[in-house]
Amino acid sequence: MQIKKVSDVEAGGGSACFQDDVSDGMVLVVDDDTGMQNALSNLFRSVGLAVELFESGEDLLARGLPDLPSCIVLDVRLRGDNGLALQTRLGRAGVHVPIIFLSGYGDVRMTAAAMKAGALNFIAKPFRDQDLLDAVNEALQRDRARRRTVSKEQALHDRFAALTVREQEVMQLLVRGLMNKQVADVLGISMATVKIYRGQAMRKMQARTFADMVLMAVELGLCKFES
Repeated sequence: MQIKKVSDVEAGGGSACFQDDVSDGMVLVVDDDTGMQNALSNLFRSVGLAVELFESGEDLLARGLPDLPSCIVLDVRLRGDNGLALQTRLGRAGVHVPIIFLSGYGDVRMTAAAMKAGALNFIAKPFRDQDLLDAVNEALQRDRARRRTVSKEQALHDRFAALTVREQEVMQLLVRGLMNKQVADVLGISMATVKIYRGQAMRKMQARTFADMVLMAVELGLCKFES
């Protein structure tokens, strides 16, 4: 299943007293109780958070996920597919947005299942506003960190993909422990040429030292440290 992403979102009103970077966060509320939807919307907007409201998991999936730090506040007992079913669908689709479950029932098994499947928190109704705000704050911070990691990994893969085939070959042989002369023999080129390709690869990979390039190669899965 492909999950759409929505790039253009509008932040709600309210005072920006939640976090300095709150303007880049969004809370996706999935609850089929209109009164609860409105209460949650007012709560989150009061601290400057952008909010989108959905009555079902299907509505959320059809609308798409925003391309910014976000979290899902999800009622576990929805009409139709329940919150756990939506959590499962998102997980299978490779979507790792933090989920905070809300429940009016003290279902221990359901709580355990949600947490085991990766839910960040499971909050019983009625709840203290501050408890929910704290949970959302943690969720958004985690999603920011996750997105930074994903962005860094993608940038590393993009830099490696930008190398020429020969630069990639030289880099892969060097990080596996071959000396310049051995690489030259394997590829049928001169040592001087190997050094040129090595320098070009390091520059394009933005590696200040050869050790940096080895660490990048490990992250790319080109080699691994021997224990």
